Amino acid sequence: MASAAEQLAANLNLGAFAKADALKKRILFTLGALLVYRLGTYIPMPGINPEALAQAFNSQSSGLIGMFNMFSGGAISRMAIFALGIMPYISASIIMQLMTSIVPTLENLKKEGEQGRKVINQYTRYGTVILSVLQAYGIAVGLEGATNVVTDPGMFFRLTTVITLTGGTMFLMWLGEQITSRGIGNGISLIIFSGIVANLPHALVSTLELGREGALSTGIILVIGVVAIGVIGVIVFVERAQRRLLIQYPKRQVGNRMFQGDSSHLPLKLNTSGVIPPIFASSLLLLPVTLANFSGGGGPSWLTTITAMVGHGQPLYMLLYAALIIFFAFFYTAVVFNPTDTADNLKKHGGFIPGIRPGAKTAEYIDYVLTRITVIGAIYLVGVCLLPEFLISYAGVPFYLGGTSLLIVVSVTMDTVSQVQGHLLAHQYEGLVKKAKLRGKTR
Repeated sequence: MASAAEQLAANLNLGAFAKADALKKRILFTLGALLVYRLGTYIPMPGINPEALAQAFNSQSSGLIGMFNMFSGGAISRMAIFALGIMPYISASIIMQLMTSIVPTLENLKKEGEQGRKVINQYTRYGTVILSVLQAYGIAVGLEGATNVVTDPGMFFRLTTVITLTGGTMFLMWLGEQITSRGIGNGISLIIFSGIVANLPHALVSTLELGREGALSTGIILVIGVVAIGVIGVIVFVERAQRRLLIQYPKRQVGNRMFQGDSSHLPLKLNTSGVIPPIFASSLLLLPVTLANFSGGGGPSWLTTITAMVGHGQPLYMLLYAALIIFFAFFYTAVVFNPTDTADNLKKHGGFIPGIRPGAKTAEYIDYVLTRITVIGAIYLVGVCLLPEFLISYAGVPFYLGGTSLLIVVSVTMDTVSQVQGHLLAHQYEGLVKKAKLRGKTR
């Protein structure tokens, strides 16, 4: 039998949405913030020759640069003020989460609750500034190494590039935090999501144009469509899949009343890490490209070789991408879900898993189950992200139709819709409480 909350959620309709003024304000704020982000991807950086930049970018758009152009919403191809996008913040978050697990001081900060989280977030912002400066300087040197891209190369151009791109990244980080607190959904994920979605029509048109010119056969285009639909179906199924552990609560006496023992379940998502592993893996694969940009095309031969080997579609790229996705799937799951804390909370409230002793044994059992389902989740992420990549490498399909982009789009959409439903549900509960109070006063 459905619970009261599930029955109320099933009755949500457009009428309830029209009455939820707070939700409409959040949605409008989110749309306005994303519009500001999209406008920023069209504001060019000073000192750039657009025609020469377009020629230089087209020669490298099939590589890893093209993939990060997708994450930045096309800002890299236009060398806009948001060309770095939000990737430096994501890289800084990776470093801080790794350091939190290694450095005891940061681990203690994490255990302090909200105050410790604020301090760690501040360290992450400092790390974002440092990474943005390094990557922006590398981009400036790389642009100067290209033919006729920079109108007036020199230290002044490098300085203005570093200030512009770093400021753009810090603004996006602030904008993402504002969306999270005052809008709907996760701000950082929505910024990446909007960049991908904005270029999807262009990707579809480019694919159909390749078919019209004969570069792609009709059969391959149909296969691409079927694979895309199949990947979306798999993503929706797995992201909603749960492994439910039965939790039993004993009978308890409160005063003179005896309450019957109740049963519940502990839901463990099949993919606890979500879209984080592919994004983290992609950001780390940017490191060789950044180092190569520092050399301006004149670096050591081994760096050039490594950069070519980790190009999009290369075997080493595929291997590293899969390995990093698996690593971050387990790492991020360990960060966001602590079996020991969950077992302690169950023990405090009198809950137990049938057949498992409360305390350490429960923590071991939860960790055992979580590890097994994380293996399945990691395999799912690798399959979703890499199988379309083989098709992209074989047929030359735009990156926007790849597994990583589809995973981000579908997952962020599901998360945002669930938050909208949560706000509508809370609004209906508030309406019921207000009606109950009015009736009570009348009586």
